[in-house]
Formats: sequence, C-alpha cells, structure tokens
Amino acid sequence: MLQLIVATVLFLVMMFGIGFILNMLLKTTWFPIYAFIIVLLPIYIWQTWDHSVSFVDNFTEFTIIDVIPILGALAGAYVSGWAIRALRRGGYKMF
Repeated sequence: MLQLIVATVLFLVMMFGIGFILNMLLKTTWFPIYAFIIVLLPIYIWQTWDHSVSFVDNFTEFTIIDVIPILGALAGAYVSGWAIRALRRGGYKMF
C-alpha cells in the first residue's frame, strides 16, 4: 500500500514538473494532458500488452493498482495547466 501511495505522488509530481516546463516553453495551457493521453497512455498500454490473450482479457487484467498511478499522473498534468493559467491570469507575462 505504501508503494502505491509513493508511486502515485511521484507520478503526480513528475507530470506536474514536466507539464509546467512544457507550458512555459510552448506557451500552451493544456498540452501536457493531450500529450499524456496521446503519447504516454498508449505507450503504457502497449508495454503491458500480452499478445497471446484476447483484447478483452488484456483490458480486464488491469487492476486498480495499475490505474491509480496513471490517474495521479493525469492529475499532475491537469494541475500544471491550472497553475499556468492562474499565473497568467495573475499577470505574469513569462508564463
């Protein structure tokens, strides 16, 4: 259980940091969420995919332990976009 909490917080902080930097460099707000859904999520699914079982069996093998860190990373991407938007509304031009 402790490993799940640590992994979730780690993924949240990593995606927040990466998303914040990407938002600053690319001047976009929600790019990290799109990048997570389009790039990182399929890579995670492809990495854990077992070609010897059916399509349905592959998706039913994902447990809550697999999904919670992914949701933590998605939350980190969202919070980075929210933080950049709040900073821009506050008048910070460099963001």
